[in-house]
Amino acid sequence: MFELATLGLLQQEPLHGYRLKQQLELFMSSCISVNYGTIYPLLKRLEERGAIVVLSEASGEAGCSRKIYSITEAGRQLWKQKMLEHPHESWVNSRSRFMIKYFFFNHLEPSERVKLLNHRLMTCQLRLENQELEPLSGDRYKALAWQRCLEVLRHEITWLTEQLATEQTATIASSTL
Repeated sequence: MFELATLGLLQQEPLHGYRLKQQLELFMSSCISVNYGTIYPLLKRLEERGAIVVLSEASGEAGCSRKIYSITEAGRQLWKQKMLEHPHESWVNSRSRFMIKYFFFNHLEPSERVKLLNHRLMTCQLRLENQELEPLSGDRYKALAWQRCLEVLRHEITWLTEQLATEQTATIASSTL
């Protein structure tokens, strides 16, 4: 997920590691936690793979040099591949991954957005069907927590349905031009 988010942010503008961490924390704090022990090794791996390059090195406020990173064409292709894939992962990770993807939807074609929304909607609907079959225990708090989880899932389905309708309308409008 960090790779996807990092490449997405670098598509928008070149960044140094500290600023990248700040940007990731702004939108990923509800999805996953961000720390320097993850960011800098990731940047090194992406650079070694040719997905990003160092544009320049500038002196930081504390006298340390800061590398300014930019995405390459290979990085853009890797980002697109990661945006369109559907890895098998836990429910929590799939929800976080989708929200990261949604954050970068403006970089995708309308038909690609529709496919991603359809996939997430189907995943949520299947999850809801399976969750509703689970028996509720006699414990009041467990039952309330379970009901809350179902409400959140139903809300996500409603939101996805709305987003899908908007995207499909935009896709139809753009194809008639």
